[in-house]
Amino acid sequence: MKVYGNPMSTCSRKVMTVLAEKNHEVEFISIDLTKGEQKSPAHLARQPFGVVPVLETDDGFQMYESRAIIRYLDRTLPGTSLTPADPQAYARMEQFMSVESSYFSPAAMKVVMERFRGTNDEANIAKGREGMKKPLEVINAALAKQAFLAGNDFTLADVTWAPYVDYVFAVGEQAVIGEYKNVMAWWERVSSRPSFKKATGR
Repeated sequence: MKVYGNPMSTCSRKVMTVLAEKNHEVEFISIDLTKGEQKSPAHLARQPFGVVPVLETDDGFQMYESRAIIRYLDRTLPGTSLTPADPQAYARMEQFMSVESSYFSPAAMKVVMERFRGTNDEANIAKGREGMKKPLEVINAALAKQAFLAGNDFTLADVTWAPYVDYVFAVGEQAVIGEYKNVMAWWERVSSRPSFKKATGR
């Protein structure tokens, strides 16, 4: 099995976290985003939108889009399931994955990319900070009653949130999250998992 990705990519890190949770090793083929390798003809043949990651299985099956990949890996690889069997817990997992993709990560990445690129457009950063507040309030309330987003077990919902929260901290914007004590406690649990450490090279 191969993963075409980049070690710094949030979406690649989701995939690598799930693989680590499953104790499954793959061949990781690094795509140099700084050199535009993701837009090369070879990579576009794998991923028509020119981003990472792409999964290629041993029988030649290829797929892209990180959330689809992690669902596939959880369904097909042995090990502890990261998808709840209980219908209500499953619904909460899907709900919070949607909250992440629709509301949290777009706002978080406004801030992260401004800081990462050094453009530091403070108006855009302010919009990103403001946009993060509501989803953080929502999960903070949920995490007052349970250890993880879908319940008391680590699931794909936690996997999808983790890389974006990590980058908010990495660019020095931890104050945005620091006021939400339940989110902070959740982050301590998630960031200390061996799978997340492996996916982020720590």
